[in-house]
Amino acid sequence: MKLLFISDLHLKAERPDITRAFLHFLTETASEADALYLLGDIFEAWIGDDLPLPEFEPILAALKSLSDQGCQLYFQHGNRDFLVGDAFLQKIGATLLKEKQIVTLPIGPALLMHGDQLCTDDKEYQEFRSMVRDAKWQAAFLAKPINERIAIAKQLRAASQQRATEKSDEIMDVNPAAVCAVLKEANVELLIHGHTHRPAIHYNQTGESTGIRVVLGDWDRQLWYLLCNENGLTLVDEPIESNPV
Repeated sequence: MKLLFISDLHLKAERPDITRAFLHFLTETASEADALYLLGDIFEAWIGDDLPLPEFEPILAALKSLSDQGCQLYFQHGNRDFLVGDAFLQKIGATLLKEKQIVTLPIGPALLMHGDQLCTDDKEYQEFRSMVRDAKWQAAFLAKPINERIAIAKQLRAASQQRATEKSDEIMDVNPAAVCAVLKEANVELLIHGHTHRPAIHYNQTGESTGIRVVLGDWDRQLWYLLCNENGLTLVDEPIESNPV
């Protein structure tokens, strides 16, 4: 069995190289996978399924083709694409995962998360997250005209970037106690998440358990994915520049 996990591609029109790299990944690397897990922030921003995005149509078609070939697609909301809805999921043939999703892998059970929930030291962000994840807030936002949604999204993103420059790296990373808590709650020893853009495999991170924490990487100059099969876990990176145009 071959399972693949990715997150934090931050697809946007300004980075066609990442779009090309993802298309190559879907048609080559993922072509023989049994399942592909998309663990959030696949898109730089998502303001509703009704927004036309012609630059990503080849990606959506490749995802649907992968699903039609028998590869199970799973999507988990990130902090950038939490408004992905049923229409998008149906278009690509994907199943939505919960914010904290326990899955059974060839090596045992694992907890899947985007990861932003674990950055509990960033109180300001957690308050913002609570606001935008509220169903009433989302319904009110999605009811606005597309142009207004685009303007609001740009304002929120600019404010977020400004706040990020004022925060320490420690505050923006996961809290070890939060990691320990979710592993204990889920009763598993393996956590896979993205969000922090600090790809690594951490062993016994909390000092209180035998847990393993796998952090997926963001796609910028390199692409990252986690391969899981009967032999274990392998975190793979490849230079995006080497992917064919």
